[in-house]
Amino acid sequence: MKLDTIWQYPVKSMIGGTVESAVLDEVGIVGDRTWAVRDEDAGVIANTRKLGGLMRFAARYGDGGSVTITLPGARTVASTDPDVDSVLSAELGRPVSLWQRPAAEQLDFYRRAPFGDGDMMEELRTIFAREGDEPLPDFTKFPAVSLEYETPPGALYDCYPLMIMSTSALRSIAAAVPGSVIDVRRFRPSLVVDTGDAPGHPEFDWTGQRFAIGTAVVEVINDCPRCAAITREITPDVPADRAILRHVVKDLGQAVGMYARVVQPGRVGVGDALERL
Repeated sequence: MKLDTIWQYPVKSMIGGTVESAVLDEVGIVGDRTWAVRDEDAGVIANTRKLGGLMRFAARYGDGGSVTITLPGARTVASTDPDVDSVLSAELGRPVSLWQRPAAEQLDFYRRAPFGDGDMMEELRTIFAREGDEPLPDFTKFPAVSLEYETPPGALYDCYPLMIMSTSALRSIAAAVPGSVIDVRRFRPSLVVDTGDAPGHPEFDWTGQRFAIGTAVVEVINDCPRCAAITREITPDVPADRAILRHVVKDLGQAVGMYARVVQPGRVGVGDALERL
């Protein structure tokens, strides 16, 4: 197995891009999710589960750690623009603001909002886009910090620093849902591993294993339960599609890819071998 692609997402819940190499540290890929949009009405970090329009935005780095955001229709706005918040708010139809990742001590920024109308189960079904007869995920697969915070304080990933998936998984989903557009951007992986001709989803067998990649070592934690994010429109050529999630829930134990953490910081590059330890 070898590393096929490395994805970096400058702004949480927006489309990012690939890089040839990256440094991994305890927060994941250095430069990943260093910015986020805050939903000012809800008073929380925004995500594509509730604010699906974010998936139609793409972000890239500019000078000095700033970001430039491309909106639908190819208009751009930079984090350094004084009207960036009003531009994003107008596009999303609600008041939002763009934030660079605050320090972990700013707990209120990261805190999860109470469930809106008190019907927690109904809201969870909406977040995870589950139909009436479909089960919710096994919530023990998420870290305990997720109960209180939208993201772990000091980080802007949802649950764990890395999400790893295989080229086999992408190929298998495309075969299982031939009427859908299977674009890797739907699944927001950190690392995509070339698993050759292996069938199915070989990464599902990696739970608890450690891999050396480049000079880094990562530990696979558990599979990644999927939510409404993979159903969102990215571009007109990658439209909204709930059929993919139906396949994931029915046939894949509700998961695509694997969560992982970094146990030894280091540099990884495209083409690096994955060596089981």
